[in-house]
Amino acid sequence: MPGTPFADLALARRLEGAEGRASAEFVATRGKLDPNSGTAVLEVAGALAMFDGADSLLTQTFGLGVLEETRDEHLDAIETFFRERSAHVDQEICPLAGVKLTAKLVERGYRPIELGSVLYRTLSDKTVFHSEKDTNLSVRPINADEGTLWAETATQGWADFGDLRELMHNVVRVNATRDDAQEFLVESEGKPIAAGELLMVEGVALLAGACTIPEARRQGAQLALFNHRLQYARQRGCDLVMIVAEPGSSSQRNAERNGFRLAYTRTKWRLEKTQS
Repeated sequence: MPGTPFADLALARRLEGAEGRASAEFVATRGKLDPNSGTAVLEVAGALAMFDGADSLLTQTFGLGVLEETRDEHLDAIETFFRERSAHVDQEICPLAGVKLTAKLVERGYRPIELGSVLYRTLSDKTVFHSEKDTNLSVRPINADEGTLWAETATQGWADFGDLRELMHNVVRVNATRDDAQEFLVESEGKPIAAGELLMVEGVALLAGACTIPEARRQGAQLALFNHRLQYARQRGCDLVMIVAEPGSSSQRNAERNGFRLAYTRTKWRLEKTQS
């Protein structure tokens, strides 16, 4: 793809920085809505450590080792931050941070618990979007009073992964107050069949939360979500878009079909023991 940046450290800094800032904004916004939630964000050596509750997927670090070299005192501060809040110490590490950091984590007692493919593509006035399979599908941003509808649709779409109802309601409630977030619905004959989300940070669009209810899968809803979110982001000045997917998953395949490239595969590390 002409003009596509190389998957190098400069790109990693932009992608990791955008996702980290978007996640930190979510945590900060939730803290304003729920002053007793205890949410907190700590910046250490260019990385962002955040606490959004002991069981939240956002309770982790972003960007460690990408902007600055990570020293033992930085890890000490991050580990103390999480331990003081009775949370797991989880570090999401981009491989471009270097093998030295990975070796340091292993020495301190971390183990890998999750992998994530980070994919990206550019957006320009010449970007070509594919046609949806089903012309009866329509995609639109949700209205201010449709948070519950979006959450219910997303919950059905993620039914295979357990009960996420409370999580979805929380996500919609928080993101509804943010300027950088927008939820989308896909409808067929007036009925919502898929849901997705878009975050925009300094020209980087982050695609998240895309899912289709089981009975409506393989009708082109995911492609429709891709197209419309990309167009929405381009119209608002974004020049780069990213998505994080499970390696080898249908989400990754859908992204690659739509012009995304693999930037790198991240590893989430969890501290399993305390240093003596």
